[in-house]
Amino acid sequence: MSDELWALVEPLLPKPGPKLVEGRPRVPDRQALCGILFVLHTGIQWEYLPQELGFGSGMTCWRRLAAWNEAGVWDRLHVLLLKKLRSAGKLDWSRAVIDSSHVRAARRGPKAVPARSIARGRAASTTSSPTPRASRSRCR
Repeated sequence: MSDELWALVEPLLPKPGPKLVEGRPRVPDRQALCGILFVLHTGIQWEYLPQELGFGSGMTCWRRLAAWNEAGVWDRLHVLLLKKLRSAGKLDWSRAVIDSSHVRAARRGPKAVPARSIARGRAASTTSSPTPRASRSRCR
């Protein structure tokens, strides 16, 4: 992670509380963030984050991600980066996409046309049979 990006992220991170028990020293936030980015970029599971990379354990990075998410760090970082890009004239809205999976669907009103029955034009199943003898399962 570049020093420039870290300078934007660091002030947004919540300050850690005092340690309640003795133990290992806290993994620095910058290293934990690098571990989070490594997992998200590669797609590996949290528990398989290699200790040799120096990011802390996968569980440490996962907890830090959850804590920062709860503190609203990512939303504030998103707004900050958008402002920075906008002021630099680097936002290209011609390539913007709206994901409809995050928009609540309107409910049907009382005068809505009833949905067509699926049973009428349904194709025959190629994976199951309505007859019991076709099934190899012992549970019926």
